[in-house]
Amino acid sequence: MITFAASKMPIMKNFIIALMLVFGMNAALSAQKFGFVDSQYILENVPEYKSAQQQLDKISLQWQKEIEAKFAEIDKMYKDFQAEAILLSDDMKKKREDEIIDKEKAAKELQKQRFGKGGDLLKRRQELIKPIQDKVYNAIKEISTTKNYAAVFDKSSDLTILYTNPKFDISDAVLEEMGYTPSKGNDDANPAGGGDGGDAPKK
Repeated sequence: MITFAASKMPIMKNFIIALMLVFGMNAALSAQKFGFVDSQYILENVPEYKSAQQQLDKISLQWQKEIEAKFAEIDKMYKDFQAEAILLSDDMKKKREDEIIDKEKAAKELQKQRFGKGGDLLKRRQELIKPIQDKVYNAIKEISTTKNYAAVFDKSSDLTILYTNPKFDISDAVLEEMGYTPSKGNDDANPAGGGDGGDAPKK
């Protein structure tokens, strides 16, 4: 019996160590602070973001009208060609057809340049929006460092969050860190501000 008990000692010791590790990990996780933000709500409360969006909308509309005008011109050229084709020689027909094809190709290239992947609109958006996004990120980083958040999630991203407790929403605290006054429109925002249920927002 003594020999049997002695043989079980290493197993029991390993089991106890495993339990200690599990409880230790649970304790460590329970000690961590987590928060979340609504990045869309934050951006909507940043005047520079609204101004940038208005600039992008204006540029996009201007470029769209420019491209539509070119396609309208091509359409007119094609209709004129159809109406006059019977009166044209083969050489003249070929020349007119080539002109239409070249103009259509140029219009499509311009459309791709303006609105395509990596096009002018995307580049302009990055120029205007990225500095604002960087400012938001730096504010989140500052709050996370100061208040010891282990992680901050964005509930307006593709990340699936089934439930959020408003007291952990630090969106208003981020706006205040950036120097802006939060609006009253964020129903999910922490009414106490700061995300830890203690610090009142500076109005």
